[in-house]
Amino acid sequence: MKSLLKSISILTELNINPTFTKTQSQAMKYLFDKTTNDLLFGGAAGGGKSYIGCAWLILLCLKYPGTRYLMGRSKLDNLKKTTLNTFFEICQQWNIITGKHFNFNAGSNIIKFYNGSEIMLKDLFHYPADPNYDSLGSLEISGAFIDEANQITEKAKNIVNSRIRYKLDEYDLIPKLLLTCNPSKNWTYTQYYRPAKENKIEPHKKFIQSLVDDNPYISVHYKGQLDKLDMISKQRLLFGNWEYDANEDSLINYNSIINLFTQKGIEGDKYITCDVARFGSDKTVIMYWEGLHIKNIRTYLKSSVKQVIDEIRRIQQKEGVNLRNIICDEDGVGGGVVDVLKCKGFLNNGKVINKENYQNLKTQCYYKLADMINKAQIGIHTEDITQKNHIIEELEQVRSKDMDKDNKLKIVPKDIVKNILGRSPDYSDAMMMRMFYELDTNYGRYYVQ
Repeated sequence: MKSLLKSISILTELNINPTFTKTQSQAMKYLFDKTTNDLLFGGAAGGGKSYIGCAWLILLCLKYPGTRYLMGRSKLDNLKKTTLNTFFEICQQWNIITGKHFNFNAGSNIIKFYNGSEIMLKDLFHYPADPNYDSLGSLEISGAFIDEANQITEKAKNIVNSRIRYKLDEYDLIPKLLLTCNPSKNWTYTQYYRPAKENKIEPHKKFIQSLVDDNPYISVHYKGQLDKLDMISKQRLLFGNWEYDANEDSLINYNSIINLFTQKGIEGDKYITCDVARFGSDKTVIMYWEGLHIKNIRTYLKSSVKQVIDEIRRIQQKEGVNLRNIICDEDGVGGGVVDVLKCKGFLNNGKVINKENYQNLKTQCYYKLADMINKAQIGIHTEDITQKNHIIEELEQVRSKDMDKDNKLKIVPKDIVKNILGRSPDYSDAMMMRMFYELDTNYGRYYVQ
């Protein structure tokens, strides 16, 4: 680190000797080595996450003239109110003077250094009108720092990563992406924290846990403030607990959900399940199963009844699926599909099978789905990141609800789930219907206890 700092002439000229915590120093080693491409620096609040990101970009800009970097966050407004302020604080500490060593253009949201290097501030929120992040255009950058990465999609991260190629060969650099975040059960957990914990993380990726106690420069009052938070926030922000599950009503274990995409489901007969879009932003989801393994998922944002029927018939003929093993929701528009195909219709409020103690057939099937996922009996194949993330998010929302007056088991209603997700749980509903065949031993060809 000392040799690196000495190589940046302006730091020597200004007699600046930056100091870092132990975890920050380890992060800097990864950020300047020749093997690490992705680093997640994550953990509790107050662990110096934004500091290390801004300090790294400043050092890069000073060391490599004419290079270009991205500083991103879910919302640009939050980036400018928080992370950018950290940038200015570091510059003040290091005697790097605005108007002399750099300038910030609030209109273009670009920080430009005296040697031609730039830092571009970018909004990385997933806007429905820009699902492929075309707003990033043909951007070419030399590296990127994404703060609070848990608030953006995995797709956004991947697109930013694909843009890191500017002047790398000129300075003998390799692509570098720094991510910082607090503990979250999303792609940051599955791609970095969990593999690192299990010693299975890819060689080009690194994870560093950062806690408030790792930062000797934090205010003595900060930890006390964190200790006053509610239990959920305290586990995440004070203790940096990635495993803490605050939702005791969840029917499906989070790790079991994640494992769906790497395990093989139980082999058996072929099935097709279909959740037909009813209105608005709902999607039609068609799933092709081999036993309890989802082999293919087709989605349609706008589709006619005829299009849905034609696609199901195409899959049926191609894969040789028995008509009795095709099931579609019969509520609303789906009733037309069932009428034409003569397949099994699924009524969400239908009668439970074997008079078990559930509110309705949908609840019974969701409880069965949860049980089979938790027992690692179901697998999913998809290479679509959006599909994968939506499935994970929807299955996380399969939760128990207080029993009704008849002491029947219930789940959180669909309208509440839609409000939480901002969309209908179309993927999980398509999975749920498959459970009809595991509950009705007289209808299905095989049965899993």
